[in-house]
Amino acid sequence: MEKLLDKFLRYVSFDTQSDEHSESQPSSEKQLKLLAALRDELNALGVAAQLDEYGYVMGEIPSNCPEKDLPAIGFIAHVDTSPDASGKDVKPQMIKDYDGSPIPLKGVEGLFLDPKDFPELLDYKGQTLLTTDGTTLLGADDKAGVAEIMCAVEYVMTHPEFKHGPVCIAFTPDEEIGRGVAKFDVQKFGAKYAYTMDGGAVGELEFENFNAAAATVRIQGRNVHPGYAKGKMKNAIRILTELDGLLPAGEKPELTEGYEGFFHIISFEGTVENASASYIIRDHDRDKYETKKALMQHCVDQINARYGEGTASVEIRHQYYNMRSQVEPHYFIVEKAMKAMEMEGITPKVQPIRGGTDGANLSYMGLPCPNIFAGGLNFHGKMEFVPLESMEKAAKVILNLLSLFTE
Repeated sequence: MEKLLDKFLRYVSFDTQSDEHSESQPSSEKQLKLLAALRDELNALGVAAQLDEYGYVMGEIPSNCPEKDLPAIGFIAHVDTSPDASGKDVKPQMIKDYDGSPIPLKGVEGLFLDPKDFPELLDYKGQTLLTTDGTTLLGADDKAGVAEIMCAVEYVMTHPEFKHGPVCIAFTPDEEIGRGVAKFDVQKFGAKYAYTMDGGAVGELEFENFNAAAATVRIQGRNVHPGYAKGKMKNAIRILTELDGLLPAGEKPELTEGYEGFFHIISFEGTVENASASYIIRDHDRDKYETKKALMQHCVDQINARYGEGTASVEIRHQYYNMRSQVEPHYFIVEKAMKAMEMEGITPKVQPIRGGTDGANLSYMGLPCPNIFAGGLNFHGKMEFVPLESMEKAAKVILNLLSLFTE
């Protein structure tokens, strides 16, 4: 656990926030610092690894079971952190033997991680929790996954008696902005099946996710002196607010769960003359997903009918599809993950991801890729935390999976 903790704390010290407004690959140059460090760490362990021009670290451990024709199994995690909160100068807090009381986030006076708001904290009484200090996110999404993979790799490389087939390792940039595997070379990676270590609480196992799109709405207003504006002014801020009100009131993240989709406004800026907003559109059902995109366009059309053509416009960008149809024909890889968890005394919780992973796009690129828990909770914000014991169990699940694929 000490090695795992050391690795995690070292990785979260890197600022790796991705940039949704950048067109480069990776979207932020600072991600390359951690990626280069991971390449060097793999090489130091004896794993031949490379970092390519697009920010992908790939390495392979050859099989030590030459008498068997075993499939190459991949493990993947992303290094970037969400644009939703700062990932610079992360100062983790360590709470040993957590007693179930509110945890003060000491970087912000009066701010607490409180079981009244986050009752799942009580599931981890007696464990060691790593939290933020309240000024940044933590980065367990997905540096917990990175640390777990690296710990498993270190074990394999230092225990030659541990039997395994070919093991493929990859670390990616830009997952948080939906471009994590845009230029990923599946053939070069070499795995037949893979797992992303990018899930939440211990036991989570997912092979279906949202269909996802991003939308940018723009409003062209018309500014006139407010004293003489009657019949002339078009206030872009008010019009954009009106458009948002046309979307279904109950289809918001804070009102949905399970398989329910949503429209989520994630940013807004504007003046009387111009206003814009960014949305994400999500649904597990493909038909409902397409309906949601069409509804967004319909709302824009309604605004134009009311205020004049060209007042509103929308750009809708597809991000990823639900991986279920691509993974289900290979369901045994999900079953192996379930067994690998049960070997550690973990009850698997097979459920849909209310989000997405690199595995969604990889599955459509010919690499079936379910998602396994990395242990963290409350991702993308200052309330993020991860139990150290959950990370340790995730690392052991990786090793159990490698063993199961030798049978």
